[in-house]
Amino acid sequence: MSLFPADIEASAKGLVTRLAAAGLTLATAESCTGGLIAGALTDIAGSSAVVLCGYITYANQAKTDMLGVPELTLSTHGAVSRQTAMAMAQGALLRSGANVSVAVTGIAGPGGGTPEKPVGLVHLAAINRNGMMLHRQMHYGDCGREAVRLSTVRTAIEMLLEVTP
Repeated sequence: MSLFPADIEASAKGLVTRLAAAGLTLATAESCTGGLIAGALTDIAGSSAVVLCGYITYANQAKTDMLGVPELTLSTHGAVSRQTAMAMAQGALLRSGANVSVAVTGIAGPGGGTPEKPVGLVHLAAINRNGMMLHRQMHYGDCGREAVRLSTVRTAIEMLLEVTP
């Protein structure tokens, strides 16, 4: 029995199978999901062949120290931004040596939102070594912390499938 809903388990299994068949690896860089993406993937038997690592960079300092996100990016655009998500994904790809990576940063709630960056706002970025990079700005709404985080996992796996050659 999986810790995750059946749809997440199925998409995670599909991604792991696809990466393994291609001989590719992945890394995650997670803020608001706190490791749930890596958790969903490593819940799949055989995932050790494809999951290299997961960075949980909740604090800005961790984003800078572990992933190389420029302090100027964080001070100019904030942790929850397209620029930060993209820098996180690039940092995870380069520092891990993986073939693909995904990064997420957002406001899961229940507090912490502002009119400009409301609860439920999540920025995701995925990248591969061929230079393909995707960004999505998701507005899941103030639907509860668990729902925002699980929705983010779903979107992150979809994006990893899109950037997997």
